[in-house]
Amino acid sequence: MKLETNTYILKHLFFNLRPQNLLYTLICGLFAVSTFFPEPAVARSRIKRAIEPQNNTEISESCSNTETGISNQFSLVASNFALMSTVVSQPKIGLTSLIESLGPYVFAFLNRGDGISINEQAKLAKVPILMYHDILPKKEVFFDVTPEELEAHFELLKENGMTPITLDQLAVHLQTGVPLPEKPVLLTFDDGYGGHYEYVYPLLKKYGYPAVFSIYTKGVGNNVGRTHVSWEQLKEMAADPLVTIASHSVSHPRDLTVLPPEEIKKEVVESKAILESNLAIPIRYFTYPEGKYDAQVANAVHEAGYQLALTMSNTDEKYAGASESLLAVSRFGQSRIKEVITEAWGGPKLPSWKIGFDFTSPIQKNDVNIDKIPLVLVSGGKPITIHADSRYQVAEILNKSGTNAVAAIDGGFFSLKFLNSNVMIGPVYSQSTKQFIPGSAWDIQKIGGRPLVLISPHAVRYIPFDSTKHNTLEGIKAEMPDVTDAFVAAAWLVKDGQPQEASTFNGLYGFDIPRHRAFWGINQNKQPTIGVSLESVDSVSLGIALVKAGLQDAVMVDSGQSAALVYQGESLVRYEPRPVPHAVALLPSASVNNNPCVLVQNKTKNRGT
Repeated sequence: MKLETNTYILKHLFFNLRPQNLLYTLICGLFAVSTFFPEPAVARSRIKRAIEPQNNTEISESCSNTETGISNQFSLVASNFALMSTVVSQPKIGLTSLIESLGPYVFAFLNRGDGISINEQAKLAKVPILMYHDILPKKEVFFDVTPEELEAHFELLKENGMTPITLDQLAVHLQTGVPLPEKPVLLTFDDGYGGHYEYVYPLLKKYGYPAVFSIYTKGVGNNVGRTHVSWEQLKEMAADPLVTIASHSVSHPRDLTVLPPEEIKKEVVESKAILESNLAIPIRYFTYPEGKYDAQVANAVHEAGYQLALTMSNTDEKYAGASESLLAVSRFGQSRIKEVITEAWGGPKLPSWKIGFDFTSPIQKNDVNIDKIPLVLVSGGKPITIHADSRYQVAEILNKSGTNAVAAIDGGFFSLKFLNSNVMIGPVYSQSTKQFIPGSAWDIQKIGGRPLVLISPHAVRYIPFDSTKHNTLEGIKAEMPDVTDAFVAAAWLVKDGQPQEASTFNGLYGFDIPRHRAFWGINQNKQPTIGVSLESVDSVSLGIALVKAGLQDAVMVDSGQSAALVYQGESLVRYEPRPVPHAVALLPSASVNNNPCVLVQNKTKNRGT
């Protein structure tokens, strides 16, 4: 068998890439070879059904022919190389840095799902795919777009900081969960109209934007009615790395689902063969004519060797990650561009393999909406607690503390006996006072098993509070010798990456009642994170949302009217909170202090179902 490097990306990486060092080459080699590794047990379940079909047609277990399988594997090699070229273009030196930086990506690739499943991480992202048809100086139907309107769309993408991506990038993201750029968008153009070469292609080169052109082969060079691209024009476009060519069938039937099986197979198999023969590139993607498919059609597409198929719907447009499978990836009509780009999000970072905690990252605020629960999350920096001499608003606590804390939430439970009391429920130890104050004998009997929060200059621990062991400074130092801060929180919301069930709250008053809630924890990148719910929510639902938001561990602090979050001196809750004597704060790292850098990302994301 002769192997031909007829993929532009593969050619470029193998023959033009000049790696900075041997390490770069070995890393890229690992990802290339990983494509041929046997799938781990977690990824071995094969296809039962491609979709939840309109009928009950089963998708059988089947394999493409050997040549198709090998071609697809080498296509995946190209995709892996393309991704890794960005990940390790400037590799850090040292085994620890290498593991921390690349470990999550290796794990994601080796644990990618079966051929059609969408990765759970990718389901959290909101990647819009925009669908265009003909581009004409004068519109003939409502969904036509003029060249001026198209350039205005491109300018809108540019002004909003969008990053147009390739279909290869999207396919890798959907299968592995590897995050895309912060605000991604995929541009697609159907039917191979002449305007695609005359108007779209020059604009792609002008802006440097990639795009997908879906071609039905009988339309190529056919200028009856509307003009279509010629084979020569298509070859020129296909040779450009900005362009991905997808099959759109042979004859563009209005509804593939009503054709007999042999006709369906002909439409999807022959179109692929014709395009590959004429363009000398692999065709890995299919676009259903008019978006119509069922299980039988999707099965034929899969058996033909396509890795992904694009669809459309006039009534149920979705972001890519919300699609049923890789064989039914949804798109938006171009008229919804303004709406969907405001929601675009490339997905959460992969769980960190960082060895140790990260107390040096810039502090970053995110407004998110998960499962219809609006949350404000502030991550990064170094965690500390502040034990004030009385009760104040959290902003005032920060002002009085003498620290340069950027953000803070209200802290643990406190005694309600006196309005000016700073007495806490349970023991408290704070950098602000450098004093350990034990909890009263009466209180500590009631809080056994709640999370004892321990903070040191380099780590955070959450352990069950034991009044016989943890009500002295010696007792908490036995757990963490370099402890600088300690207090008892209300309950675990997330523990070891898992949301906590109702039974774990041990009868905590009001845990199951919707209330405003404050929380703090460690995210999957080992960064401290504080936050609040902007609307009332029960503790179990909040824990589920925080796992989706990327929290590895999270505990609830004082809730209800005490719930407060201050960021850069501004209160972010929608009411005036109750004054409190204790706060959990985030300090800029030492390196950031010299050159303050606070990242702010205000966006609304609804990653729920």
